[in-house]
Amino acid sequence: QLQLVESGGGLVQPGGSLRLSCRASGAILDAYAIGWFRQAPGKDREGVSCISNSGAVTLYGDSVKGRFTIYKDKAENTVYLQMNSLKSEDAAVYFCAAGYSGSSRDRGCSQGQDDYDYWGQGTQVSVSA
Repeated sequence: QLQLVESGGGLVQPGGSLRLSCRASGAILDAYAIGWFRQAPGKDREGVSCISNSGAVTLYGDSVKGRFTIYKDKAENTVYLQMNSLKSEDAAVYFCAAGYSGSSRDRGCSQGQDDYDYWGQGTQVSVSA
């Protein structure tokens, strides 16, 4: 059974940076697309970024393009989300999720929640002066 654990959240000033980690156990991430989602109080959960099973495809939400970078460390079986130039509106609980793709070929990724079957518990990101 695939399990995901997020870490790296915290309090940062506007303009600062954080790196979130999504560490997997129970399965190899080569066979899974990974998505990062976030949910702020009173708002719906939204897709932030995703990376395909092979790592060849990455997608970003319009609000984070040019500021966030998603990448996969296969040796660590971990997906990272590097967040730079953080804004107050980036404050939320961030979740990573995994959707099975198989490992025979790249199958892209999706920023739709319904495409993901396994979810982590979330990590809080706060942005405040």
